[in-house]
Amino acid sequence: MILGIRSRMTFGFILIILLTVLVMEALIINIVRVNYYNNLEASLYNQLKISCEMYSRYFSDASLAENVMNNVDTFWKQTSAQVQIIDTDGRVLMDSIGYMPGDDIRMPDVEKALETGRGAWTGKVPYDSYGVMAVSAALAADGETVGVLRFISSLRSVDEDVNSITRIFMIIGTVVAVISIMLTFLISSTIVNPLKKVTYAAARMASGDIRARSEKTYNDEIGRLSDTLNYLAEEIEKRDRMKNEFISSISHELRTPLTSIKGWAVTLKEVRDEDRELHATGLDIIENECDRLTAMVEELLDFSRLVSGKLTINKENVQLEEFVDMVGRQLAPRAARDGIHFSVEAEGELPEIVTDGNRLKQVIINVLDNAFRFTPAGGSVQFRTAVSGGEVIFTVSDTGCGIPADELPYIKEKFFKGRNSKLGSGLGLSICDEIIRMMGGSFAIYSRENKGTRVVIRIPCVMEGGAA
Repeated sequence: MILGIRSRMTFGFILIILLTVLVMEALIINIVRVNYYNNLEASLYNQLKISCEMYSRYFSDASLAENVMNNVDTFWKQTSAQVQIIDTDGRVLMDSIGYMPGDDIRMPDVEKALETGRGAWTGKVPYDSYGVMAVSAALAADGETVGVLRFISSLRSVDEDVNSITRIFMIIGTVVAVISIMLTFLISSTIVNPLKKVTYAAARMASGDIRARSEKTYNDEIGRLSDTLNYLAEEIEKRDRMKNEFISSISHELRTPLTSIKGWAVTLKEVRDEDRELHATGLDIIENECDRLTAMVEELLDFSRLVSGKLTINKENVQLEEFVDMVGRQLAPRAARDGIHFSVEAEGELPEIVTDGNRLKQVIINVLDNAFRFTPAGGSVQFRTAVSGGEVIFTVSDTGCGIPADELPYIKEKFFKGRNSKLGSGLGLSICDEIIRMMGGSFAIYSRENKGTRVVIRIPCVMEGGAA
């Protein structure tokens, strides 16, 4: 049988409460009993002391036996307890209730009194169904012990008082236990019920209802769990929306070049052989659209490798100066065609580095392509390279439209496309970020809307490790 949290908490708390109440009851009742017994013992000792002092002061000139015969009433006038007078051999010379045991009394309190001057004992006697308490003190004459005066009191009234107090404490303990158990059920409900709500919401999310939300009851650990679950659902919903937008976008992106290719293919079938210029134009467009399709397919393949963990980084020696010059020459015609001022700068002498040249080129060209795409004619794009502290620092700056502040934290997420983005799959920057991370570097984007964007890429001059 598997017990739920409510049952385990309830049984555990009830067990703790009952054990605590029982231990406290036993401790308190024992303290009360000991206190009552100590008070009775102190009272008997005080009475005994008065009688012993009276004997020493007024009756010590006569023998103990003579005092028993002539002045016996003096001893029990001081107390309501049973009084015994015992000689030093342990024989009972007098008992106020007439109990005269045949043998010598060698009770612990009597022995103690003969040794130290006083003693006490609690136990049973044949003539009382209740226990008794006996206190004894030595009777002295001229500095010598001549006998023992013993007061014996029944514990009946004391035990009855203790039992009455015990019943009161038992009632109080029962009330406390019942109230505590009720509070335990209430407290367990405040924990279990919110957990049930969180579990129900999680089950709905797991079944596909990503719009389900967990209702927060208290601002505690379970409340924070509820907030986390809701945040997780919102992130899943956002990514699901981005995925759908990506599918829609990529479908449109693929349909546009395919439509163009098909249209020009039909046109070229019907055009006359003499119209060479139209032939060339159509073939150029078909070639460009095929390149565009190839780039999109490559991006999708990179994304697939990234998701499956098969995106690799290979080490090779790269002449950094040649690399920067090649990137500049490759993109210069694009800048001229778009009417953008494109500058390539290098600080100092650029060394040979160890990294994946092809992947690095993919990242730099992707970033520069974005810079050209979002920079209007007449603007500028700067590609700057520097080496510092064992790192290569690539900086791409533009004077384009910039990125809105609310979009900047998400710009490197998969499938994310900002309001200003009309083309693309929303995968380029996320793939670039992952490639740079696998190289052991960092990929940072800084932007102000309508002011421009700056991308800073840092990679180590010597990449550690090999393929990833």
